[in-house]
Amino acid sequence: MSGKEGSGGFRKRKHDNFPRGQKREEKENVTPSSALMTSFKSFQLELDTRHDKYERLVKLSRDITIESKRTIFLLHRFISAPNGEEILNESEVKLDAVRRKIKQVAQELIGEDMYQFHRAISPGLQEYVEAVSFQYFIKTRSLISVEEINKQLIFTAEDREETTNTTSSSHDKQPHTWSLKITPVDYLLGVADLTGELMRLCISSVGNGDIDTPFELSQFLRQIYDGFTFIGNTGPYEVSKKLYTLKQSLAKVENACYTLKVRGSEIPKHMLADVFSTKTELIDDDGLP
Repeated sequence: MSGKEGSGGFRKRKHDNFPRGQKREEKENVTPSSALMTSFKSFQLELDTRHDKYERLVKLSRDITIESKRTIFLLHRFISAPNGEEILNESEVKLDAVRRKIKQVAQELIGEDMYQFHRAISPGLQEYVEAVSFQYFIKTRSLISVEEINKQLIFTAEDREETTNTTSSSHDKQPHTWSLKITPVDYLLGVADLTGELMRLCISSVGNGDIDTPFELSQFLRQIYDGFTFIGNTGPYEVSKKLYTLKQSLAKVENACYTLKVRGSEIPKHMLADVFSTKTELIDDDGLP
Protein backbone atom coordinates (compact mmCIF):
# COMPACT_ATOMS: atom_id res chain seq x y z
CA MET A 1 0.00 0.00 0.00
CA SER A 2 1.45 3.38 -1.00
CA GLY A 3 1.78 6.30 1.38
CA LYS A 4 -0.88 8.24 -0.47
CA GLU A 5 -3.55 5.75 0.47
CA GLY A 6 -5.31 5.60 3.81
CA SER A 7 -5.98 2.62 6.03
CA GLY A 8 -9.02 1.56 4.01
CA GLY A 9 -7.18 1.59 0.70
CA PHE A 10 -8.79 4.90 -0.41
CA ARG A 11 -6.74 7.79 -1.68
CA LYS A 12 -6.69 10.77 0.68
CA ARG A 13 -8.12 13.98 -0.72
CA LYS A 14 -6.11 17.17 -0.59
CA HIS A 15 -8.53 19.09 1.57
CA ASP A 16 -8.34 16.39 4.23
CA ASN A 17 -4.87 17.68 5.13
CA PHE A 18 -6.32 20.99 6.37
CA PRO A 19 -7.19 21.13 10.05
CA ARG A 20 -10.90 20.89 10.80
CA GLY A 21 -10.80 23.91 13.05
CA GLN A 22 -9.77 26.08 10.12
CA LYS A 23 -12.81 24.91 8.11
CA ARG A 24 -15.11 25.79 11.02
CA GLU A 25 -13.62 29.27 11.29
CA GLU A 26 -14.16 29.90 7.58
CA LYS A 27 -17.83 28.91 7.87
CA GLU A 28 -18.33 31.11 10.90
CA ASN A 29 -16.77 34.08 9.10
CA VAL A 30 -19.60 34.04 6.48
CA THR A 31 -22.20 36.50 7.78
CA PRO A 32 -25.86 35.90 6.82
CA SER A 33 -26.37 39.62 6.26
CA SER A 34 -23.61 39.97 3.66
CA ALA A 35 -24.47 41.18 0.19
CA LEU A 36 -23.56 37.81 -1.33
CA MET A 37 -25.83 35.83 1.01
CA THR A 38 -28.65 38.33 0.49
CA SER A 39 -28.37 37.92 -3.29
CA PHE A 40 -28.44 34.13 -3.08
CA LYS A 41 -31.45 34.21 -0.74
CA SER A 42 -33.31 36.37 -3.24
CA PHE A 43 -32.39 33.90 -6.00
CA GLN A 44 -33.64 31.04 -3.83
CA LEU A 45 -36.95 32.80 -3.21
CA GLU A 46 -37.39 33.54 -6.92
CA LEU A 47 -36.66 29.95 -7.95
CA ASP A 48 -38.95 28.49 -5.26
CA THR A 49 -41.76 30.81 -6.37
CA ARG A 50 -41.27 29.81 -10.00
CA HIS A 51 -41.17 26.08 -9.20
CA ASP A 52 -44.32 26.33 -7.07
CA LYS A 53 -46.12 28.11 -9.92
CA TYR A 54 -44.94 25.45 -12.36
CA GLU A 55 -46.37 22.70 -10.14
CA ARG A 56 -49.69 24.53 -9.80
CA LEU A 57 -49.88 24.83 -13.60
CA VAL A 58 -49.13 21.11 -14.00
CA LYS A 59 -52.02 20.26 -11.66
CA LEU A 60 -54.37 22.60 -13.55
CA SER A 61 -53.28 21.04 -16.84
CA ARG A 62 -54.13 17.58 -15.49
CA ASP A 63 -57.57 18.78 -14.43
CA ILE A 64 -58.13 20.30 -17.88
CA THR A 65 -57.07 17.04 -19.52
CA ILE A 66 -59.40 14.93 -17.37
CA GLU A 67 -62.45 17.15 -17.90
CA SER A 68 -61.78 17.41 -21.64
CA LYS A 69 -61.58 13.62 -21.94
CA ARG A 70 -64.88 13.29 -20.10
CA THR A 71 -66.41 15.75 -22.57
CA ILE A 72 -65.14 13.67 -25.50
CA PHE A 73 -66.56 10.47 -23.99
CA LEU A 74 -69.89 12.25 -23.55
CA LEU A 75 -69.94 13.48 -27.16
CA HIS A 76 -69.45 9.94 -28.45
CA ARG A 77 -72.93 9.19 -27.08
CA PHE A 78 -74.42 11.78 -29.43
CA ILE A 79 -75.14 9.27 -32.21
CA SER A 80 -76.81 6.64 -30.05
CA ALA A 81 -78.64 9.06 -27.71
CA PRO A 82 -82.37 9.56 -28.39
CA ASN A 83 -82.02 13.32 -27.77
CA GLY A 84 -78.73 14.59 -29.07
CA GLU A 85 -79.46 18.18 -28.06
CA GLU A 86 -79.21 17.24 -24.40
CA ILE A 87 -75.78 15.72 -25.00
CA LEU A 88 -74.59 18.94 -26.67
CA ASN A 89 -75.95 21.08 -23.82
CA GLU A 90 -74.28 18.87 -21.23
CA SER A 91 -71.01 18.99 -23.14
CA GLU A 92 -71.21 22.81 -23.20
CA VAL A 93 -71.54 22.82 -19.42
CA LYS A 94 -68.46 20.61 -19.11
CA LEU A 95 -66.48 22.82 -21.49
CA ASP A 96 -67.45 25.88 -19.44
CA ALA A 97 -65.96 24.14 -16.40
CA VAL A 98 -62.78 23.50 -18.41
CA ARG A 99 -62.62 27.18 -19.40
CA ARG A 100 -62.81 28.18 -15.75
CA LYS A 101 -59.72 26.04 -15.17
CA ILE A 102 -58.05 27.74 -18.13
CA LYS A 103 -58.93 31.09 -16.57
CA GLN A 104 -56.99 30.07 -13.47
CA VAL A 105 -54.04 29.26 -15.75
CA ALA A 106 -54.34 32.72 -17.34
CA GLN A 107 -54.34 34.32 -13.89
CA GLU A 108 -51.23 32.38 -12.91
CA LEU A 109 -49.44 33.64 -16.04
CA ILE A 110 -50.10 37.34 -15.43
CA GLY A 111 -46.80 39.16 -15.84
CA GLU A 112 -45.02 35.96 -16.89
CA ASP A 113 -43.66 34.70 -20.19
CA MET A 114 -46.08 31.93 -21.18
CA TYR A 115 -43.41 30.02 -23.09
CA GLN A 116 -41.39 29.51 -19.89
CA PHE A 117 -44.33 27.47 -18.53
CA HIS A 118 -45.56 26.09 -21.86
CA ARG A 119 -44.48 22.51 -21.16
CA ALA A 120 -46.59 22.49 -18.01
CA ILE A 121 -49.86 23.53 -19.71
CA SER A 122 -49.42 22.19 -23.26
CA PRO A 123 -50.99 18.70 -22.69
CA GLY A 124 -54.13 20.20 -21.17
CA LEU A 125 -54.51 22.80 -23.93
CA GLN A 126 -54.12 20.13 -26.62
CA GLU A 127 -56.84 18.03 -25.01
CA TYR A 128 -59.11 21.07 -24.76
CA VAL A 129 -58.60 21.82 -28.47
CA GLU A 130 -59.51 18.22 -29.24
CA ALA A 131 -62.69 18.39 -27.16
CA VAL A 132 -63.92 21.77 -28.40
CA SER A 133 -63.16 20.93 -32.05
CA PHE A 134 -64.99 17.59 -31.68
CA GLN A 135 -68.06 19.37 -30.36
CA TYR A 136 -67.82 21.99 -33.12
CA PHE A 137 -67.63 19.28 -35.78
CA ILE A 138 -70.72 17.51 -34.45
CA LYS A 139 -72.61 20.81 -34.56
CA THR A 140 -71.41 22.24 -37.88
CA ARG A 141 -69.56 19.40 -39.70
CA SER A 142 -66.55 21.70 -40.09
CA LEU A 143 -63.26 22.45 -38.34
CA ILE A 144 -63.07 25.23 -35.78
CA SER A 145 -60.32 27.80 -36.30
CA VAL A 146 -57.69 28.74 -33.75
CA GLU A 147 -59.04 32.32 -33.77
CA GLU A 148 -62.48 31.06 -32.74
CA ILE A 149 -60.97 29.01 -29.91
CA ASN A 150 -58.98 31.99 -28.64
CA LYS A 151 -62.12 34.15 -28.63
CA GLN A 152 -63.63 31.74 -26.11
CA LEU A 153 -60.58 32.10 -23.87
CA ILE A 154 -61.00 35.80 -23.08
CA PHE A 155 -62.27 36.12 -19.51
CA THR A 156 -63.58 39.07 -17.53
CA ALA A 157 -63.89 39.75 -13.81
CA GLU A 158 -67.67 39.22 -14.06
CA ASP A 159 -67.19 35.55 -14.99
CA ARG A 160 -68.28 33.22 -12.21
CA GLU A 161 -65.40 31.52 -10.48
CA GLU A 162 -64.44 30.28 -7.03
CA THR A 163 -61.49 32.35 -5.82
CA THR A 164 -60.88 31.05 -2.34
CA ASN A 165 -57.08 31.26 -2.50
CA THR A 166 -56.84 34.90 -3.57
CA THR A 167 -57.04 37.89 -1.23
CA SER A 168 -58.78 41.19 -1.79
CA SER A 169 -55.48 43.06 -2.13
CA SER A 170 -54.30 40.80 -4.92
CA HIS A 171 -57.60 41.36 -6.77
CA ASP A 172 -56.96 45.12 -6.79
CA LYS A 173 -53.61 44.60 -8.49
CA GLN A 174 -54.94 42.16 -11.13
CA PRO A 175 -56.50 43.44 -14.37
CA HIS A 176 -60.19 42.92 -15.06
CA THR A 177 -59.58 40.88 -18.22
CA TRP A 178 -57.58 37.69 -18.64
CA SER A 179 -56.81 35.81 -21.82
CA LEU A 180 -54.83 32.77 -22.87
CA LYS A 181 -53.93 32.14 -26.50
CA ILE A 182 -53.64 28.67 -27.94
CA THR A 183 -50.33 28.41 -29.78
CA PRO A 184 -50.36 27.14 -33.40
CA VAL A 185 -48.45 24.01 -32.37
CA ASP A 186 -50.97 23.12 -29.64
CA TYR A 187 -53.79 23.73 -32.12
CA LEU A 188 -52.25 21.43 -34.73
CA LEU A 189 -51.56 18.68 -32.18
CA GLY A 190 -55.14 18.93 -30.89
CA VAL A 191 -56.54 18.66 -34.42
CA ALA A 192 -54.29 15.65 -35.09
CA ASP A 193 -55.75 13.94 -32.01
CA LEU A 194 -59.24 14.86 -33.23
CA THR A 195 -58.82 12.55 -36.21
CA GLY A 196 -58.68 9.54 -33.89
CA GLU A 197 -62.01 10.54 -32.32
CA LEU A 198 -63.54 11.01 -35.77
CA MET A 199 -62.40 7.53 -36.72
CA ARG A 200 -64.17 6.12 -33.64
CA LEU A 201 -67.23 8.19 -34.53
CA CYS A 202 -67.22 6.62 -37.98
CA ILE A 203 -67.17 3.04 -36.65
CA SER A 204 -69.86 3.71 -34.05
CA SER A 205 -72.10 5.45 -36.59
CA VAL A 206 -71.96 2.40 -38.85
CA GLY A 207 -72.90 0.23 -35.89
CA ASN A 208 -75.99 2.39 -35.44
CA GLY A 209 -76.98 2.01 -39.10
CA ASP A 210 -75.74 5.41 -40.31
CA ILE A 211 -74.26 4.82 -43.76
CA ASP A 212 -73.70 8.45 -44.82
CA THR A 213 -71.45 9.62 -41.97
CA PRO A 214 -68.40 7.45 -42.92
CA PHE A 215 -68.21 8.98 -46.41
CA GLU A 216 -68.57 12.47 -44.98
CA LEU A 217 -65.84 11.78 -42.42
CA SER A 218 -63.61 10.30 -45.09
CA GLN A 219 -63.65 13.52 -47.13
CA PHE A 220 -63.12 15.64 -44.01
CA LEU A 221 -60.17 13.57 -42.78
CA ARG A 222 -58.61 13.59 -46.24
CA GLN A 223 -58.69 17.39 -46.23
CA ILE A 224 -57.00 17.47 -42.80
CA TYR A 225 -54.38 14.98 -43.97
CA ASP A 226 -53.66 17.06 -47.06
CA GLY A 227 -53.18 20.11 -44.85
CA PHE A 228 -50.72 18.27 -42.61
CA THR A 229 -48.75 16.97 -45.58
CA PHE A 230 -48.13 20.57 -46.65
CA ILE A 231 -46.32 21.05 -43.32
CA GLY A 232 -44.33 17.85 -43.75
CA ASN A 233 -41.00 17.74 -41.93
CA THR A 234 -40.63 21.51 -41.90
CA GLY A 235 -42.87 21.90 -38.84
CA PRO A 236 -42.22 20.96 -35.21
CA TYR A 237 -41.18 17.40 -34.42
CA GLU A 238 -44.39 16.66 -32.52
CA VAL A 239 -46.52 17.57 -35.55
CA SER A 240 -44.61 15.32 -37.95
CA LYS A 241 -44.82 12.52 -35.36
CA LYS A 242 -48.62 12.80 -35.29
CA LEU A 243 -48.78 12.47 -39.07
CA TYR A 244 -48.40 8.68 -38.93
CA THR A 245 -51.32 8.31 -36.50
CA LEU A 246 -53.41 10.63 -38.66
CA LYS A 247 -52.67 8.46 -41.70
CA GLN A 248 -53.76 5.36 -39.78
CA SER A 249 -57.08 6.96 -38.82
CA LEU A 250 -57.69 7.99 -42.43
CA ALA A 251 -56.91 4.45 -43.65
CA LYS A 252 -59.42 2.95 -41.21
CA VAL A 253 -62.18 5.32 -42.32
CA GLU A 254 -61.42 4.74 -46.01
CA ASN A 255 -61.47 1.00 -45.40
CA ALA A 256 -64.92 1.37 -43.80
CA CYS A 257 -66.16 3.32 -46.82
CA TYR A 258 -64.76 0.67 -49.16
CA THR A 259 -66.54 -2.10 -47.25
CA LEU A 260 -69.81 -0.17 -47.31
CA LYS A 261 -69.55 0.53 -51.01
CA VAL A 262 -68.52 -2.92 -52.15
CA ARG A 263 -70.03 -5.29 -49.61
CA GLY A 264 -72.64 -3.11 -47.94
CA SER A 265 -75.54 -4.93 -49.54
CA GLU A 266 -74.12 -8.35 -48.60
CA ILE A 267 -73.49 -7.73 -44.89
CA PRO A 268 -76.39 -7.02 -42.51
CA LYS A 269 -76.23 -3.63 -40.83
CA HIS A 270 -75.91 -5.07 -37.34
CA MET A 271 -72.74 -6.96 -38.41
CA LEU A 272 -70.97 -4.08 -40.14
CA ALA A 273 -69.40 -2.74 -36.96
CA ASP A 274 -67.86 -6.16 -36.20
CA VAL A 275 -66.40 -6.37 -39.71
CA PHE A 276 -64.87 -2.91 -39.39
CA SER A 277 -63.39 -3.59 -35.97
CA THR A 278 -61.73 -6.77 -37.31
CA LYS A 279 -60.23 -4.93 -40.26
CA THR A 280 -58.95 -2.05 -38.14
CA GLU A 281 -57.13 -4.56 -35.96
CA LEU A 282 -55.46 -5.95 -39.08
CA ILE A 283 -54.40 -2.41 -40.08
CA ASP A 284 -52.91 -1.85 -36.62
CA ASP A 285 -50.93 -5.10 -36.81
CA ASP A 286 -49.66 -4.72 -40.37
CA GLY A 287 -49.03 -0.99 -40.29
CA LEU A 288 -49.12 1.33 -43.23
CA PRO A 289 -46.82 1.48 -46.25
